[in-house]
Amino acid sequence: MARIAGVELPRDKRVEIALTYIYGIGRTTAQEIVQKVGIDPGKKINDLAPDEVQKLRSAISDYKVEGDLRREVAMNIKGLMDLGNYVGLRHRRGLPVRGQRTKTNARTRKGRRKTVGGK
Repeated sequence: MARIAGVELPRDKRVEIALTYIYGIGRTTAQEIVQKVGIDPGKKINDLAPDEVQKLRSAISDYKVEGDLRREVAMNIKGLMDLGNYVGLRHRRGLPVRGQRTKTNARTRKGRRKTVGGK
């Protein structure tokens, strides 16, 4: 079982897919890391040698992932809220931030409310 950046990677997945379980690493970044380290992307996590896992760890240490990235994103949002600009106000009120309509839909951000029947 490979534990990288505080995340247990699933054993039965391919390396490039398993790396995406780490917050901050998507498919493209995972492919770059695997290529840089020189591991076959189709290889399963189970089949990795300990030195290959160590190479992956050192390659991932160059990226901002997991706790550091989550903290940075939270601080960015907090900064917007403190500024009081439009995006910060939308975050503060728990409404959609990126211009979506709110007359209908937006139930995920606004929360479920009791429906009033049609007239």
